[in-house]
Amino acid sequence: MSSAAVILVEGDSDAAAVLALAGRLGRDLDAERVSVVSLGGASAYGDALSDLLVRQRFTGGVTGLYDEAEAGDVRRGLERAGCGSGLSREDMENLGFHMCVADLEDEMVRALGSEAVERVIAAEDELRAFRTMQRQPAWRARPVEDQLRRFLGVKSGRKIRYGRLLVDALDLDRVPRPLRRVLDHVSERSPPGRID
Repeated sequence: MSSAAVILVEGDSDAAAVLALAGRLGRDLDAERVSVVSLGGASAYGDALSDLLVRQRFTGGVTGLYDEAEAGDVRRGLERAGCGSGLSREDMENLGFHMCVADLEDEMVRALGSEAVERVIAAEDELRAFRTMQRQPAWRARPVEDQLRRFLGVKSGRKIRYGRLLVDALDLDRVPRPLRRVLDHVSERSPPGRID
């Protein structure tokens, strides 16, 4: 079965969050023929976009999430794929590519609040490990939000697991804008365009 739309994300934890939110919203992305593609880093955006839009001439909707630090990679990928030049953040959003500040974990921590994230960590029986990390000299004076982001990313597989768990803990009225918009974009099924 060919895809009607593709969501490009930087990594597996982002894919887990997108799929979890789709489920919470009652959407079956498989039935909608929407593929969520984990790229293994934003530097792969250029090749993925060239493959989809140029080599395959994909005519379905293409959208994606990216981290703030990777905006240049995504911009260059869109420009190489013929979607315009000198693209602003707003231009990229209009094309369906939504920036997380600083990353999706940061968006989730801000949306939930640190206390709610700690409750999720406690429910996974990892609060003691988090407290140990907080006491480390390099992290002791850092804001709790930074500590939480670091904790979520420090152990293999943890970001993927918490990508789902944090979405499950969210009030649906507080879903981070980039995460909500990427799913809205594939609902609209708008084909990739060009910004002149």
